[in-house]
Amino acid sequence: MSNSAGGFSRIAVGIDFSSSSLHALDVARTRFPEAELRLLHAVDVRVTASPDVMGGLTPMSYDPALLDTIEQGDAQQLTALVREGESYEQLVGDPVTSLLDAAQAWGADLLIVGTHARGPLEHLFLGSTAEKLVARSPVPVLTVRQPNPEPSTGGMR
Repeated sequence: MSNSAGGFSRIAVGIDFSSSSLHALDVARTRFPEAELRLLHAVDVRVTASPDVMGGLTPMSYDPALLDTIEQGDAQQLTALVREGESYEQLVGDPVTSLLDAAQAWGADLLIVGTHARGPLEHLFLGSTAEKLVARSPVPVLTVRQPNPEPSTGGMR
């Protein structure tokens, strides 16, 4: 399975259209130019929940028509990202499980994902998709953090 791309010939890249995932795609293209790339995007259709007044969670279901609209819009964005020689797959479900299953089924020998800068409270409750991928993946995972922009010298943010 090795080639001149540093030992990785089939690289899956997790895409959620965030700037960090687009940076991860750029890293995959520039650092592994000879590798075959497959862009993987998961539409998360898990039932969401919102806090209720008693401190519990109330399930909220999704609208199938809304899901169709989201899937179509995401598919258009995904096809716009794909370059000649690359492939893509749009998945539906939990992003961690979907990405891992798709990467394995395709025979990826590396999965590349971007990491998001999140606050500590958000991280505590939501966790990190990248961390969960690293913990559960039988395929090596390269996490890529987007470089911070240069600090501004004038004025407050």
